Amino acid sequence: MSSDPVEIPLSEAEFIRVKKRVYTIAGISLSDAKRTLVISRLTKLVKAHGMQSFSDYLDFLDHRRDELLDQDFVNALTTNLTRFFREDHHFDHLADHVAQLMARRPRINANGRPRLRIWSAGCSTGQEPYTIALHLLSKFPELKRWDFRILATDIDTSVLARAASGSYPETELSGLSRERAALLKRSGDGTVRVPPEARDRISFKLLNLMGDWPVKGPFDAIFCRNVVIYFDKPTQARTFTRLGEVLAPDGYLYVGHSENAAYADSPFKLVGKTIYQMKPKQQSARHVA
Repeated sequence: MSSDPVEIPLSEAEFIRVKKRVYTIAGISLSDAKRTLVISRLTKLVKAHGMQSFSDYLDFLDHRRDELLDQDFVNALTTNLTRFFREDHHFDHLADHVAQLMARRPRINANGRPRLRIWSAGCSTGQEPYTIALHLLSKFPELKRWDFRILATDIDTSVLARAASGSYPETELSGLSRERAALLKRSGDGTVRVPPEARDRISFKLLNLMGDWPVKGPFDAIFCRNVVIYFDKPTQARTFTRLGEVLAPDGYLYVGHSENAAYADSPFKLVGKTIYQMKPKQQSARHVA
């Protein structure tokens, strides 16, 4: 017998309220096709609070105005699909980019060490930033002596906690080459772990792309894949513009296969399959802190 709670009916007015709330908090634009998902995901929360209707739950959220309650609401409605080496051409391109950075005079930090910064925006359960670290450290062992850091952010606190553990079921190795699978360490209990030299390069942080970005640029590469697909067009444009403001002039932006950063009046140009750089006039006109 299923242990799932009996779903609660969702009226059109309640669905509109849900869509408005998640858009205001997280910039997520829910289509009418997501109605079943909303019912399935939020029924558990409604019942967990001892309520019988979505209206009661939404009134409760409106009245309490509690960040933790809003976080639970957003966590329930976000979708987190990822895997190691997803869209692997991005990681090959990144390795070529890093090789070029290393061949010419790199940026130096205050302690005299070469500096490399990458941002995984919408990191989900961590496979993306860990892939970046594992791939680059295996290609360029000398990066261990660099000031090499990866910022990994997401709006969902539950996936960030899983990502920070660096532990995954062995099924994550399915589809990987033997060489890539060997980058993860088997624990002997049906799980694999990201080795410390890769895990220690990554900082996992809660960040809402609709809010302030307490990040320090410039980033040599930004991965923002399958994130803005949930935003409407104006929100997508604003997000891409802001990403460009913290991207190094010679840096690259990697997006999902259904996303386009080269819209009308975009500051980006397409330079490869779902790979973008800032247009030259944008590079010279803006200031990077």
